[in-house]
Amino acid sequence: EVQLVESGGGLVQAGGSLRLSCAASGFSFDNYAIAWFRQAPGKEREAVACTSVSDGGVIWPDSVKGRFTISSDNAKNTVSLQMNSLNPEDTAIYYCAVTTGSMCPVIVSWYSYWGQGTQVAVSS
Repeated sequence: EVQLVESGGGLVQAGGSLRLSCAASGFSFDNYAIAWFRQAPGKEREAVACTSVSDGGVIWPDSVKGRFTISSDNAKNTVSLQMNSLNPEDTAIYYCAVTTGSMCPVIVSWYSYWGQGTQVAVSS
């Protein structure tokens, strides 16, 4: 059974940093792409970053490029999202998700398994 558990969210001031972690179990990192999405109030869920065997680390929104970094620790079955220089627009619930395959799709519906999410709030 695939299980994903996010942690590391919280309240931070603008300019601060947070490191989110996704503890994964029930599958091999070699056969799955693992991504981070976020959803702000009243907005659609947005793909943020992904790691896979073929794509390595991918960061999608231009708004977070240069500030967010994704990394994986296969030995610990953990994928992390390091978020620096946070601003209020980064406030959202952040979700970890996985899909089969070696590449990272950006489409929300292509991901089969989701964690419960972790809240990130950035104050100005």
